[in-house]
Amino acid sequence: MSPPRILIVEDDMIIAANISLQLSRLGYEVTGIETRGEEAIVHARRNCPDIILMDINLKGSLDGVETVKTIQTYADIPIIYLTANNDEVTFNRARETHPRAFITKPFNKVDLQRSVALVVQGSKGTEDPGSGGIAEMQLMNDRIFVRHNGHMCKLLLEDILYIEADRNYCTIVANDGNYVLTSTLKTMERKLPASSFVRVHRSYMVNISKLDVVADSHLEIKRKVIPLSKSHKEPLLSRIQTI
Repeated sequence: MSPPRILIVEDDMIIAANISLQLSRLGYEVTGIETRGEEAIVHARRNCPDIILMDINLKGSLDGVETVKTIQTYADIPIIYLTANNDEVTFNRARETHPRAFITKPFNKVDLQRSVALVVQGSKGTEDPGSGGIAEMQLMNDRIFVRHNGHMCKLLLEDILYIEADRNYCTIVANDGNYVLTSTLKTMERKLPASSFVRVHRSYMVNISKLDVVADSHLEIKRKVIPLSKSHKEPLLSRIQTI
């Protein structure tokens, strides 16, 4: 089993480097160190960490709480806040994002070790990106319920255009907007009805009823060009012929 992957967001590089060293010695994998909220958002989306250590008082246009709120619009990643500020207003703002723990600066190795270990233990048994998306998506007849902005939202299958994958995340593109789930495309393929949805590329599934163009090496849905791989072309054409 691979070790939990942790992103450190801390604008004091001495503190960040010390945290990274301690986590590495404890057997965790550090995906990186970011000093600004905007960079942390990009990093979290590209690298899919299992836990984020987030300094609340980041410099720049986004503090730690606002950074977490943005990340939570597309991923449910456990958060541990690092803070030297114990005032009630800051605590209440941070609490709204439902963090797993707070670590008050200055902290020692034991504080860090225990907090991270408790979060890792609390995450066991919860959804794994490849385990079926139970917490992210539930299928019910002609619709699915997807987790979006902290709520389960109804989405009719007939409104889904296509699904695009990026590592352990999938973006469902629908008529009314996009929904990002912590799930692999393989999991989505297993859960969605094969009568309507077909894999056309390692990174794409489409609702075959929404196809506007089927070309030799690509498809189009509402002017979106979607690659069609050779290995998926024949199964797609067979499916279209049976409609």
